[in-house]
Amino acid sequence: MASEENRAITDLGTLKALAHPLRMQLYRLLCVARTATASQLADQVDEAVSLVSYHLRKLAEHGLIEEAQRQSEDGRERWWQPSSRGVSIRDEDFRYAPEQVAAHLAATRLLHDQHAGMYRRYLDERAAWGAEWNAAAGDSESLLRLTAAELTELREKLLDLLRAYDEKGRSAEAAGETEGREHVALHLYGFPFRV
Repeated sequence: MASEENRAITDLGTLKALAHPLRMQLYRLLCVARTATASQLADQVDEAVSLVSYHLRKLAEHGLIEEAQRQSEDGRERWWQPSSRGVSIRDEDFRYAPEQVAAHLAATRLLHDQHAGMYRRYLDERAAWGAEWNAAAGDSESLLRLTAAELTELREKLLDLLRAYDEKGRSAEAAGETEGREHVALHLYGFPFRV
């Protein structure tokens, strides 16, 4: 059974396993679908089932995903699920050797490139979402003057609020309230800069 907590990635091998464009995409798709087969995922990423199966096994070797209960009678199908609600990758776990720093930077860049790609896709498809979703979706930029401690506090409060809405949505969905419910991505970045 998948853990309800995020898994902290603290070792280089697991970070490198996830920091592959297709694996990161497959992991995200599994987090959204909650369970899927290699065939289902291959259709979504437009890749061969054998290639997707290989990458799923690599994710499983590092404990990022695990086998799920079969969802059909076909005994040949292998179902997968994330082994936790998500992952967290913290800078402080990868700053002690040049290889760690480089791997963390590569994984972070890949993650942010995929985030930007998701948002560009939404913008390209915006007209199909309708007025209600376009009014609800948004982006903003806030240029603040904070200390590192204040930014940490702000990040934690935002994450607490996000977790509360995630629980609210999951509970409503479990109760059968699926009308009008869509997958929503919320990307938050907070970082210092100088002018």
